[in-house]
Amino acid sequence: MTLRIGLIGLGMMGRHHARVAREIEDVELVAVADAMGDPHKVAGGLPLYDSVDQLIAHGIDAAVVAVPTRFHEEVALQLADAGIHALIEKPVAHSLEAGERLVEAFEAKGLTGAVGHIERFNPALMSLRKRLENGDLGEVYQIHTRRQGPFPARIADVGVMKDLGSHDVDLTAWLARSDFAHVSAQTAYQSGREHEDMMSISAKLESGIITNHLVNWLTPFKERLTLVTGERGSFVADTLTADLTYYENGTHATEWEAVTSFRGVTEGTITRFQIEKREPLKSEQEAFRDRILGKPSEAVTLREGLQVLRVCEAALESARDGHTVHLDTKA
Repeated sequence: MTLRIGLIGLGMMGRHHARVAREIEDVELVAVADAMGDPHKVAGGLPLYDSVDQLIAHGIDAAVVAVPTRFHEEVALQLADAGIHALIEKPVAHSLEAGERLVEAFEAKGLTGAVGHIERFNPALMSLRKRLENGDLGEVYQIHTRRQGPFPARIADVGVMKDLGSHDVDLTAWLARSDFAHVSAQTAYQSGREHEDMMSISAKLESGIITNHLVNWLTPFKERLTLVTGERGSFVADTLTADLTYYENGTHATEWEAVTSFRGVTEGTITRFQIEKREPLKSEQEAFRDRILGKPSEAVTLREGLQVLRVCEAALESARDGHTVHLDTKA
């Protein structure tokens, strides 16, 4: 079966989704839509519509939603009402209430709703997760992320927490297989916008793992690092280059009694793994396709996307009100 796919939103992410949709098997990109036109010439020879209704009328099985966050709910609800599966770029929605309405709409129709938390498909993080599951690190103590870089002019309707921080919330819970239990955060507003452009988060997962996340749009270089520390050493994943490195605890013995009484760690072997580096967006779209076709899939569900948004809102609340926010993960 070949799925007829439509694309809504022809900005920076939309053009990449269009390219990938033209490359994967069992998917045919049949039409695109954007009320603002096609600045990157994504359509090619495909029909270009200026409304979601027109795209639906063209006849599609599924759609990729790459419009600004504030329009996610409106667009996705139209798709759900028409019985169309949707892959929605992250964050899932602009508010928890909107996210909940999306979850209810897609589940009520038995439709596949997925969220574009693309870091789950980064080869370095996929390899890291398998190694953690295999027990290579032993007990995991801490997950620390740094996601920093210059301000992207294309982002206008959310702050750095929902745009960038949502990646780290999702990948951390996914790596650890554990939800966030409580969150404490600080924000800064340095660029004259209404939304935060710098955030520092300290949190704890239900499993007991402590986490720290540094996110900003104020750093003049791009950094995307995930550091996982446990009883046997540390993994460092660079998701810009899809490289994974393991820093093993040393096993050197010493006869210096004053030092041996301190139960710390020493530097050991450093291993950089060779990983097959598939494009994450391609893997993400394939997972969306497979979920629709009833095949095994790692596609991020709307409920998972909603839980990420819940943590993001908790972090913003903590920064605003100056207290730690405890999350009800059963909500």
